[in-house]
Amino acid sequence: MYNRCIKRFFDILSSGLGIAILSPVLALLALLIKLDSPGPVFFKQKRVGIHKSHFMIYKFRTMRTDAPHDTPTAQLSDPEKYITRTGKFLRKTSLDELPQLFNIFKGEMSVIGPRPALWNQYDLLAERDKYGANDVRPGLTGWAQINGRDELPIEVKASLDGEYVKKMNIFFDIRCLFGTVLAVLLHKGVVEGDTNQK
Repeated sequence: MYNRCIKRFFDILSSGLGIAILSPVLALLALLIKLDSPGPVFFKQKRVGIHKSHFMIYKFRTMRTDAPHDTPTAQLSDPEKYITRTGKFLRKTSLDELPQLFNIFKGEMSVIGPRPALWNQYDLLAERDKYGANDVRPGLTGWAQINGRDELPIEVKASLDGEYVKKMNIFFDIRCLFGTVLAVLLHKGVVEGDTNQK
């Protein structure tokens, strides 16, 4: 009942209000991106949604157009050579994720849930299958995001996603939301580059 009705109502309301209130900020960031480097304002990428369906996720573009498209940033050996000046700021503040408010409003994502995997992250998807974490809408933020984010091994990340699915209710979502605000302010768990390299 919560996941199907109440949670979806909250997603529509919060994303709609977010788009309306933050529209001047979205416009300003779009202008900064265009002035900083040639290319589109938005970065679109195929991600895995509920029941392993596919959708195009929206982000503000933070890299040059010649950056590898379907490779997680944490797996790049030298991501700094691709990240733009504006992109560094957007990533540090997580403002590059704001366009996902449109994904939430459309019903492809939720405010809280497991972060949507890339279509080719088969290892992560297989681990999430063990916990039913592929059968809920992916989120703008989630339990794994506030407990390590990029620093987490795939097995641990999937386990935390499963813990979220098991405990999912309005109080746990509120806990994740406040935890996200704290994590963003402290820049916790953000790793640029291949986490397996020394």
